[in-house]
Amino acid sequence: MKVLILETADTAQERVVSLIAQTMRDKPNAVLGLATGGTMLPVYEKLVALHKNGGPSFRDVTTFNLDEYVGLAPEHPQSYRSYMNDVLFGKVDINLQRTHLPRGDARNPEDEALRYEAAIAQCGGLDLQLLGLGHNGHIGFNEPTSSLKSRTRIKTLTRETRDANSRYFRADETIPTFAITMGVGTILDARHCLLLATGAQKADAVAAMIEGPLAAVCPASALQLHPKATIVIDMAAAAKLKLLDYYLHVHPDGTAREVV
Repeated sequence: MKVLILETADTAQERVVSLIAQTMRDKPNAVLGLATGGTMLPVYEKLVALHKNGGPSFRDVTTFNLDEYVGLAPEHPQSYRSYMNDVLFGKVDINLQRTHLPRGDARNPEDEALRYEAAIAQCGGLDLQLLGLGHNGHIGFNEPTSSLKSRTRIKTLTRETRDANSRYFRADETIPTFAITMGVGTILDARHCLLLATGAQKADAVAAMIEGPLAAVCPASALQLHPKATIVIDMAAAAKLKLLDYYLHVHPDGTAREVV
């Protein structure tokens, strides 16, 4: 596990964008696993800006998003399909036929989860999986106590997660209770996992993920098992790491040199 610590959230976001862009340069037809949420908005904004200023093309890229709310059609303004179209897909040269999210409005969500898992495998798996980190240590919608070998399936969202996402819904809208999400095992199958967490409010979850025990109570701790996991955080999110000085020594200024 590489722990890259940058001074600010902005520089941490830039580092993540540079790593995504490098993946696309190295493999123009890369299969990218993408994430949503507030943490990713500036990442996609910077990625779009880079693309428009001579950065790598998305023309041959294939994408699979981590999750989607059960019950929301792709056209719903709060669906993750709408989010991705608004912040990334509609602003770059990607082929929309190569962009994949679970169908939240599928007649049988369980069958849709199985179909989605199979579709990832049919594309040869994920070259890079982008991840955010929930306050409770979740990745995707794998809430605490999720099986660390789980595959794409239906998950019940915690009250904390629903409260955190309530700001994206109108007061008169019902916040979804369930989501289709890649499982922890599905995420760990990606050839490279890249997680971004910023801000003091993520410090407890970051410490549990990196230095805590491998435990289902913090699903992100499963990244300790991954052969190529890169954790990018700012100083605020790193505040509770016991080995902070060591991480800064190994990767000064958040450099991603080839040291485990």
